[in-house]
Amino acid sequence: MAEESIRRNVLLITCDQMRGDCIGYEHPVVETPTLDFLTREGKAFSRAYSAVPSCIAARAGILTGMAPQSHGRVGYRDGVPWRYPHTLPGIFAANGYHTQGIGKMHFYPSRSLQGFHNVALHDGYLHHGRRFGVNYEQNDDYLKWLREKKGSDQDLLDHGLNCNSWVARPWHLEERYHPTNWVVSESIDFLRRRDPDKPFFLWMSFVRPHPPFDPPQVFLDQYLDAELPASPMGNWALQDDPDDCGRIPDTRKGMIETRALQRAKAAYFALITHMDHQIGRFLEQLRETGEFGRTVVLFTSDHGELLGDHNLFRKALPYEGSARVPFILRVPGERPSTRFDRHPVELQDVMPTLLDSAGLDIPDTADGRSVLPLYRQEQTHWRSVVHGEHAYGDDSNHFLVDQDRKYIWFSQSGKEQLFDLAEDPSELCDLAEDPNYSQVLEAMRQELIRRLADREEGYSDGQELIAGRTPKPCLNHIL
Repeated sequence: MAEESIRRNVLLITCDQMRGDCIGYEHPVVETPTLDFLTREGKAFSRAYSAVPSCIAARAGILTGMAPQSHGRVGYRDGVPWRYPHTLPGIFAANGYHTQGIGKMHFYPSRSLQGFHNVALHDGYLHHGRRFGVNYEQNDDYLKWLREKKGSDQDLLDHGLNCNSWVARPWHLEERYHPTNWVVSESIDFLRRRDPDKPFFLWMSFVRPHPPFDPPQVFLDQYLDAELPASPMGNWALQDDPDDCGRIPDTRKGMIETRALQRAKAAYFALITHMDHQIGRFLEQLRETGEFGRTVVLFTSDHGELLGDHNLFRKALPYEGSARVPFILRVPGERPSTRFDRHPVELQDVMPTLLDSAGLDIPDTADGRSVLPLYRQEQTHWRSVVHGEHAYGDDSNHFLVDQDRKYIWFSQSGKEQLFDLAEDPSELCDLAEDPNYSQVLEAMRQELIRRLADREEGYSDGQELIAGRTPKPCLNHIL
């Protein structure tokens, strides 16, 4: 390896539940000056997806570079140990890097290092830990810090908001005590105490904009009275009475009152801008240490948030608001001639990309690919399609997406959907029954049949898709 490659630091910034369209250069209202700056310095991949759009499985893909069928997490199930032969921080550590994780990891056990030298942990409110009587402070360094600063009676739900709710209110303490600020403060402290003779790998991982929707007041005020875009509403969307399930604070589907939805959007956008400012705070500290000029930066999210699109909320479904994520790469000393790339990329590509950027070998267990050739516009052959899925009860699904189209199959009902993303990026018109798209539908169906032919759930016999098989959040080989 060249000396320059050896000395490159690597900064992975992730957040939880940020939509791929909520960046300033793409969104009509959301302001993200820091992320816009990183895009001008590097490249944004506008067809980036989370293959299993929920927290645990998405992070397994980032950590290992594996596709879901390889890392075995194809839905949401907590309490399953993480045992992988090669991890992103482990490979960096083995190659002389000082490795640190800060914020949300969502490993199990929660204190599992997974190759890091150290982790400062804040996974947010996790039902699994609460439900089984774990000493929560033991598994959450932020909560321990908060109690030391503000009193032993502090807890994560003091503001009264559910961790999956659309209900919004301002952060109830001074801004410096917000979890977003804590992640950056801990990251800055790592810059102070790191080994100066080693390059570093830092995973800076935010819980927000995942609910609770609790931005500091100054950021909420920025959006409360703004003219926010209406939620897309497809011709296929579920139409519920707003007096029905939509009033449940942590609903997954259904209408909610217009003013409540407006407030939820304002708070969600505010959390993103707040995080963007804090990322800018960290980058400024990185400049002061003289390390910014030799630090690779990759920003992404584990999945999105439907935020009322098609009367849907949260994640796990295959629609754009849930499955598409931001993916911004900045490589020092390399400024691409184009700022955007539309090749389909996925979170399994994070590990290969970051290892490649440091001149390190990619393990043969990784299914993902480095996007550096796309970044440098050297790649002419790339994957044609991303395969995603999520075990999700009656709404369990598989999807295929390429640069222009998305095919969805709901494994319990057998229902199919088809969207032309080039013409209809908001997925307003389902083309599954349009005879003009019958050949496209059949081709994508056959591709899914092929991909699922050897899966243990029995969704495919190699000839056709088989609906009604029992969905599994984890495959047998990791249980």
